[in-house]
Amino acid sequence: MNENYHDYLVIGAGPSGLQLGYFFEKKGMDYLILERNSDSGSFFKKYPRHRQLISINKVYTGYENDEINLRWDWNSLLSDTPELLFKEYSKDYFPSADTLVEYLNDYAKHYNLKIHFNTTVLEITKNSSGEFEVICNNCTYRCKDLIIATGVPKQIVPDIQGMELCELYSECSFDPSEYVNQKVLIVGKGNSGFETANNLVGTASVIHIISPENIKFAWKTHYVGNLRAVNNNYLDTYLLKSQNAVLNGEIQKIVKENNGKYTVSINYTKVKDQELEEITYDRIILSCGFKMDGTIFKDNLKPDTSYNGKFPALSAEWESINIPNLYFAGVLSHSRDFKKTTSGFIHGYRYNCRVLVDILNKKNNRVDFDSEIHNGIDSDQITNLMIEKINISSALWQQYGFLGDVLIPNFQTNTIKYIEALPCDYINGNLCSDNNDYFVITLEYGSNERDPFSQNAQRITRFDSNAAGESDFLHPIIRRYSKGNLVSELHLIEDLNGEFNRKEHIEPLANFLHEELTKMKHKSEQLILE
Repeated sequence: MNENYHDYLVIGAGPSGLQLGYFFEKKGMDYLILERNSDSGSFFKKYPRHRQLISINKVYTGYENDEINLRWDWNSLLSDTPELLFKEYSKDYFPSADTLVEYLNDYAKHYNLKIHFNTTVLEITKNSSGEFEVICNNCTYRCKDLIIATGVPKQIVPDIQGMELCELYSECSFDPSEYVNQKVLIVGKGNSGFETANNLVGTASVIHIISPENIKFAWKTHYVGNLRAVNNNYLDTYLLKSQNAVLNGEIQKIVKENNGKYTVSINYTKVKDQELEEITYDRIILSCGFKMDGTIFKDNLKPDTSYNGKFPALSAEWESINIPNLYFAGVLSHSRDFKKTTSGFIHGYRYNCRVLVDILNKKNNRVDFDSEIHNGIDSDQITNLMIEKINISSALWQQYGFLGDVLIPNFQTNTIKYIEALPCDYINGNLCSDNNDYFVITLEYGSNERDPFSQNAQRITRFDSNAAGESDFLHPIIRRYSKGNLVSELHLIEDLNGEFNRKEHIEPLANFLHEELTKMKHKSEQLILE
């Protein structure tokens, strides 16, 4: 076999590329990671610009179990080496991005991951045999399956007249002394925009932050990509009349005046009657987020995109919907759960990477998912098993509502199969689409975005299992499906400590399983008779 051929090529040696490499290495699969820079995690050498991560590193949890502790460790990659937990590198709750870079490079070296550094991908095409050809600055590599793990490196620039006059978040100065007594407009209400504003409150005379929509707070939506409390100190300066403001408006155009200042025409979006205003600023900083870079794909191999080009459009297996054998990992896997769960962050996509390697191993090598087989189909036994898994799993905790455990009973063999942490849409659309009956176990938040601090917040009966469906916070849900169709479901009540092992959890689950398994057994017997 040509040394430049590999079954799997991964482009990008960031966190997701390394996580894929770990699982490829562990399973003895033929892979190679291509990285344009001289080391791993180069994105984090620059971002976030203020160098403090907003991914938490909670070292002291009160638990000794490493799997449970991953629920509050948002930076560690999955591994079998306790020394490669991020808490061994930093005790800071919000650690430095520089420490993450050190951690990622140590991880790659410890596992001797197969990485070719200083290898820039110039173009991706396919040959007559259907293999991908990845043309690089130093040679051409070939593979059957190609995985893009490059993140979202391109800054989004809205199509607005005069937007080229703005400074980009990625390039603007972060030295507050350069903004003394200046009036600054920041376009974008995400974490990067507020991070920038917080940095300038001590020197800029006026700061405005603008976008068409209201701010979405992570503490309210439970989506960690929305505005985090660690970045919203700026709001005090607005609400306590300190010359700063948050504007809901669309920018119509930007014009540079003869005096070097910028006049911005704004159409306010949250007023009853249309209101236009022109405001003059000394500087404008564009901070509207990032998107994927598709320039490396030849025209006939360009993957379809979603969310206005931010992400690739993907199947339940994270495969491009229009380019077979082209997969995406890391932040790019967030296309499947954008603004819902955590696939855009290390603590979410590390589990996706594990599943992706298993999916590829199953498709190409007929190696089934790791599973537990238990003899006997007993409701009490299954209750104990589910309760045990729910109280330990970090994957279900981090990828709430997106990843689920699946339990498949086989009444002919009197056994159950238990598989952990697969995407729910993959379970229902692929893995179990032909199964007559199975259970999917998830942890999920309530469906309503309520303000838990409001005096009008809804009250629930805390220990009433019949009211478990009203739980706002993370709680277990057990659903029975048949061939991908929902048959029934049970909510278990939320718990302050995330420990779902009281009688208020166990008894309703045992009763639900007893009733559903009885129906399933009867159904199975009827099918055999037919």
